[in-house]
Amino acid sequence: MRQRHGGPRGAGRHRRPAAPARRRRLTTACVGAAVAGALVAGGALATDVLREDGPRPRPPRASSGTAVGAFLGSDSEGVRRIAGLQKWLGGTRLRVGHTYLPGDRWVNIEGRPGFLRPWAQWRRAEDDRLFVLNVPMQERNEENVPDHEVRRLLARGAGGDFDHHFRTLAGRLVSLGVPDTVIVLGWEMNGTTYTHRCAPDPKAWKAYWRRVVTAMRSVPGQEFRFDFAPSRGRDAVGWTECYPGDDVVDIVGMDSYDQPPGETFDDQVNQPYGLRHQVEFAAARGKPVSYPEWGLFRRGDNPEYMRRMLEWIEEQKPLYHTISDYCPHGVWRCAEHPRSAAVFRSALRPGPGRPPRPGRPEYCLDLEDWLGAWFGGRRLCVILSREGGR
Repeated sequence: MRQRHGGPRGAGRHRRPAAPARRRRLTTACVGAAVAGALVAGGALATDVLREDGPRPRPPRASSGTAVGAFLGSDSEGVRRIAGLQKWLGGTRLRVGHTYLPGDRWVNIEGRPGFLRPWAQWRRAEDDRLFVLNVPMQERNEENVPDHEVRRLLARGAGGDFDHHFRTLAGRLVSLGVPDTVIVLGWEMNGTTYTHRCAPDPKAWKAYWRRVVTAMRSVPGQEFRFDFAPSRGRDAVGWTECYPGDDVVDIVGMDSYDQPPGETFDDQVNQPYGLRHQVEFAAARGKPVSYPEWGLFRRGDNPEYMRRMLEWIEEQKPLYHTISDYCPHGVWRCAEHPRSAAVFRSALRPGPGRPPRPGRPEYCLDLEDWLGAWFGGRRLCVILSREGGR
């Protein structure tokens, strides 16, 4: 999640914290010693080689209920943390991996393979997982670009000037084996902060969205679903004014935090452009809903909000939902919210008759630098597992 203004003017949200720098040399040395030791000692070692030119994942198989996940960090740390959150929840299986492409420069919006690869590996490990990717529609997306320049950029986008960037992204996702990625394109477009906002020229914005979707769908092998996800409430413009058309939207999402507009959860449901408006708008078009971002905020540790939001999700049965799990919004990674964390944990723990389903390890360790030559230069990773009981 990024800094922006939701609800009344000046109600700014916090910038998502940057991931800590990775100490690649130390990690490589330590893992090298561990792998070598396991091989020399004759210990139990199971390996899976994942190749990007191998079979693609089957389409997500039907699963009962809503797919659950959390935003836990943008890069590979976000992938690694999934196992920790599952353990904290008592074994609940998280089916959604969610991250954001950086919106600073086009080269990053195109999706660097090194950034996307850990998420693609995670997605491919289980057929019914969802990879949800927020994709900015403009570079310099958080640099307070003025409205007159936004209008100019929207006109350029509507004219096709940026199509090639999105074709590049689509091609990379397909080549990485995640052609069924859920694309949260130009999220919170009804707000005031992002350069990809809609209010300066809704007509051009809608035309630009259509160009992006057309460009990405033109790539052979793609199976993308596009999620139109405004922020709850009117904000700078009613989000229905930005809706680009049923033929280029697959999911109607909404980002909704515990903050104004609305003093109570019922207000959040019933306000203009609120939660009820979202589900009714989607139902009229035969589309599923989603909640790519939600969580605590202005009212701090609010277990009543947490309970009501989880009840709303259970009632509406969205395709997926992902809480923003960092302060000031989250529960697992934010010690400031113990009461809300207890509600979240209780609601999502496996219930009687719903034991956690075992699955493959959550993360493959990339060992291309050492072993790539032995496998013809292909991408690969190794999964360590203990065989037998102790």
